[in-house]
Amino acid sequence: MDDLLKFAVKCAKESGKIQREYYEQRFAIHYKGDINLVTDVDYLCQEKIIELIEKDFPDDEIISEEKTNCYDNKKNRWIVDPLDGTTNYAHGYPFFCTSIAYEKAGELVLGVVYNPIFDELFYSKKGEGAYLNGNRIKVSTVQALKAALLSTGFPYDLVTNKRNNIDHFIKFLYTAQAIRRDGSAALNLCYLACGRFDGFWELKLNPWDVAAGYLILLESGGKITSFQGEPFDIYRDDVAASNGLIHESILEVIRRDSAVSP
Repeated sequence: MDDLLKFAVKCAKESGKIQREYYEQRFAIHYKGDINLVTDVDYLCQEKIIELIEKDFPDDEIISEEKTNCYDNKKNRWIVDPLDGTTNYAHGYPFFCTSIAYEKAGELVLGVVYNPIFDELFYSKKGEGAYLNGNRIKVSTVQALKAALLSTGFPYDLVTNKRNNIDHFIKFLYTAQAIRRDGSAALNLCYLACGRFDGFWELKLNPWDVAAGYLILLESGGKITSFQGEPFDIYRDDVAASNGLIHESILEVIRRDSAVSP
């Protein structure tokens, strides 16, 4: 593990310490929308990660979920979700993580995702494979959608916006073996990377939700595209991911919905 990856792991674990310290304790909860919440723990984790990055990499750009972000494509960039799965965290449901990726000259070169409750550290460096707690991981070998366990999520504006994934969800209920909806896109992608899930799709995601998981999935042998099957871009909000073997079947189900927007 080289110094850059070690540093990203350090940041994720420092964030994890904060999450463990406050887990199932009292902390302030704030609302960014009707059901979109943020906790003081999100802010504490973000402050710690930014503090560490600014000390060791003062010239790098940082984009993170709980800050105002500006994008300078000339800079190397840290892409941070200090607490992915905030709603789970606020309810004491142990499915959440810190997600950290590094983009160099417009290319993702490393990704780290850490769940402190299960002490599971997923990480990858471009071209060097994907790992869980030091062990190499690979996607599943499931070849039929009917035998596949999928995961997904729903946008916070699902009540007011028709582009809300409900139609897709219903169709996959009839075509896949089962679906899980557990509230962390970063962990969903990592679970796909290590073979716990066989496919994943979701709408209205942000770069910090998917950047680290995207690289971890690719390095584990998985496939990830837009809903239209185009090359994936972390700055685009629709994600279709799989073990590669059922990818076209997933896209076929998604395409049946005439309401899908590009």
